[in-house]
Amino acid sequence: MAGMRVRRPDEIRESRRKRNHSCWGHLIVAPLWAQHGANLGTMLRTCDAVGACLAVPPHDWVAEALRRGNTVPGRSCVHRTGNPTRWIERERDKGARIVAVELVEGATRLADVQPARRRTVILLGHERTGIPEPMLDLADEAVEIPMIGRGASLNVAVSGSLVLYRLAGLL
Repeated sequence: MAGMRVRRPDEIRESRRKRNHSCWGHLIVAPLWAQHGANLGTMLRTCDAVGACLAVPPHDWVAEALRRGNTVPGRSCVHRTGNPTRWIERERDKGARIVAVELVEGATRLADVQPARRRTVILLGHERTGIPEPMLDLADEAVEIPMIGRGASLNVAVSGSLVLYRLAGLL
């Protein structure tokens, strides 16, 4: 591919937002049962890239994980959920679409998911045990990420990033 040139960092910075985005309330990714704190920092970077917010569970380790893992300069939009069940129910009551990223019967393949047209909350589960079954009953839709390898699931930050990009209409 003759003539291809890598853009310089200053060119890339010039094309990006100059300041932090406030809470747009359109896409909220919620890794409420994540196993590893490093995933939260990775999700914050993806949230910044697509203009989404991150919702975090009320665990003691979360604040430190966010501090350590967030490499995006400035503040990020982080919602603290308190009790996850009540938080999801409140989001539904406010009209949010709840999307669970989970391997369940009847799940929509990621490639078939349409970009979000209203406030959408993306639930992400634990890497081994997934989303607790009672929480699946609160979801409007389940999305699955097809895999042909031997593993049972992707890392929660990878899964969340793929679904966020799709719902943001960037894939």
